[in-house]
Amino acid sequence: MSIVSLFQTQIRATIETVFTQHNWAISDITRVVLEEPKDSSHGELATNAALVLAKPVGQNPRAVAEALKAEFEKLPFVSTVSIAGAGFINFTMQPEFWHQILPQILQGTHLGDVACIGAGKKVNIEYVSANPTGPMHVGHGRGAVFGDVLANLLAKTGWDVTKEYYINDAGGQIGLLTESVIWRIQEIMFREENKIIGDMPANLYPGDYLIPIAERLWNNKYKHYSDPQNHVHVYEDIKDDIKKDVIQNNIDVIKKIMDLIRDDLAALGVKHDVFFSERSLTRNGENKVEAALELLESQGHIYVGTLAPPKGEIQENYVARPQTLFRATAFGDNEDRAVKKENGDYTYFAADVAYHQDKLNRGFSRLIDVWGADHAGYVSRMKAVVKALSNSAVNLEIALCQLVRLQRNGEPVRMSKRSGEFVTLREVVDEVGKDAVRFMMVYRKADAPLDFDLAKVVEQSKDNPVFYVQYAHARICSVLRLAAEQNVQPLPADKILSVAHLLSDDAEKDLMIACARFAEVVQSAAATTDVHRVAFYVHDLASKFHSLWAKGNSTHSLRVMQADSLEISAARVTLCACVAKILQEALGILGVSAPESM
Repeated sequence: MSIVSLFQTQIRATIETVFTQHNWAISDITRVVLEEPKDSSHGELATNAALVLAKPVGQNPRAVAEALKAEFEKLPFVSTVSIAGAGFINFTMQPEFWHQILPQILQGTHLGDVACIGAGKKVNIEYVSANPTGPMHVGHGRGAVFGDVLANLLAKTGWDVTKEYYINDAGGQIGLLTESVIWRIQEIMFREENKIIGDMPANLYPGDYLIPIAERLWNNKYKHYSDPQNHVHVYEDIKDDIKKDVIQNNIDVIKKIMDLIRDDLAALGVKHDVFFSERSLTRNGENKVEAALELLESQGHIYVGTLAPPKGEIQENYVARPQTLFRATAFGDNEDRAVKKENGDYTYFAADVAYHQDKLNRGFSRLIDVWGADHAGYVSRMKAVVKALSNSAVNLEIALCQLVRLQRNGEPVRMSKRSGEFVTLREVVDEVGKDAVRFMMVYRKADAPLDFDLAKVVEQSKDNPVFYVQYAHARICSVLRLAAEQNVQPLPADKILSVAHLLSDDAEKDLMIACARFAEVVQSAAATTDVHRVAFYVHDLASKFHSLWAKGNSTHSLRVMQADSLEISAARVTLCACVAKILQEALGILGVSAPESM
C-alpha cells in the first residue's frame, strides 16, 4: 500500500472514531477522498471529509472539521492541520513522511500495480471499431490510444483485460464498398482501352487504397474481356458478373482493408486481442440476433408498437408504423427503441444488442465501449439494453472521444490522396512518430476537442509536452551515467532512509510528493476511465524535475554531484533514479518510449 493510501486509511479510521464519540452516523465514507490541494500554499494533502459527511448528520461542515482536526493532529507524520473555506481540511506532513516513498519505489512497490482492485475480474474494452471500408483517420487514432491506455491502466490495477475490435462488416456501408470496388474495376478497364470513365459518383469511397484491390480482381478474372473497340458494351455484358463476384468476395475485400487497418494500428503501437465480425452474428446457421431478442422478449422487454415522430418531424407528415420495439424506457432511456422494422428486417440496434449479449455470454463483468462523439445519441439505448440483458448486473460504460482538429502551424491540414476524404492516421504517425501521436491523443480529456499541430509536436522545446517529458528522462539518464563515472550509484532501498534527511530543499520535497502521487493517479484514472490524468501527471513530474535541474545550474547550488559530500551526492542520485522509474512506468502506461538520450 502506498504511503498516501495508508494515510487515507488512517484518516478514515480517525473519522469513524470521532463520529462514534459524537454519536454521528457516517453516511458513506467512500466519498471521503485525500488529494493534493489545488493551491499548494494550503498544504500538501487535503480531505473533503467534513464537507461530505456533515449534512447527513445535520451539522455545520466547519464544526465537523474542527472536531476532526483535533484528532488528525495526533496522526503519525502530521506536521500541521488547517481548515479552509467551507470545511476543507489541509495537511502539511513532516519530511520523513515523504522520504518513505523512496524505498517503496526502489523496491518496485509504488509503481501503481494494485492487483486487489480488479482482482482478476474480466473486463472487455471495445475500441476503434472503424468501418472496414478504408484506412483510419486521425479521429480513429484518438479512440485507439484512449482504449489502449485504458487497457494498460486496468491491467495494472488487476483486471483481466480483453481488448476488442468490432468489425462492422454488414450493412449499407459494405454495399457502398462493393460499388466502389466495381467502379474501380470499370476504371481500370476503360484506362487500358485509353478511354476516360469520368468522375466517381460522390456517394462512393474515393480513396486510392481500393485501386490495388480492384487491380487484383481485374488481373485474376476479368482482364481477358477487354475490347478496345467496344469497351462500353463489354462492361454492360459483364458488370453483373463483376458485381456478383465482388459481393461473393466481400470477405476477401474486407480482409484486405482490415490488413491495412491492422498495419496502421501496429504503427501506433495498438494491438487487439479479439477482432469480432458483425457477420458472425448470423453465420453458419446460428442467429445470435434473434436469440438475443428472444431473451429480451422472454423477460417482457420486447413488444410491437409505434414510435412518436422524430424530433423536428412535422406531425402531419409522419406515419406511425408498427415495429418490434425494446422497452428501453424501463431502463433509463427517454424512449423505446426499434429492433425490427415494419418489414421484419433487423435494425442496426438489433445487431448491437446481440453483440453485447455475446460479450456477456463470454463472462465479462465489466464492459467498456470507446466511441466517437458522433455516436452520442446511442449511449442511452445501449446502456439500457445491457442492463436488461444482464438483469442490471452489468453497467455498460461508454467513453466518447471528441474530434481531432489536425493543423500545421495553426492552419488546417487538407485531405490526402490515399483516403480521398481525410488525412489518414498512418500519414500522421509516419510524419511525427508514434510517441508524439500517443501522448498528444491523451493530453486532453477525451470529451474535449483536440487541436493536434503537426509542427508543434516535433519541436524540441518545453512547449512540446511529449518532448518535455521524454527529455526529463533522458536528462536523468545522463545524470546517472555521469554519477557512475564518479563511482556514485543509487542507494539500495534499505540504505536510502539513512540519508534522506539530506534531501531538504523544497524542490526535492516537491519531487518526492509528486512521486508519491503516482499510485493514486493510476488507481483514480483506472476507476474513472480518465486516462488523461496519467499524461497530466507525467508532465507535472517532468516539470518538477526540470525545476530542480534549473536550480542545480543557478547560483543556488543544488547540483546532484557534490564534491565535498558523497552522502548528498548518493541521496540525490537515488532521488533521480526514483523519478526515472516513475517516468518509465507512467510513459509505459501511455505506450510512449522513455529515451535514455536525446
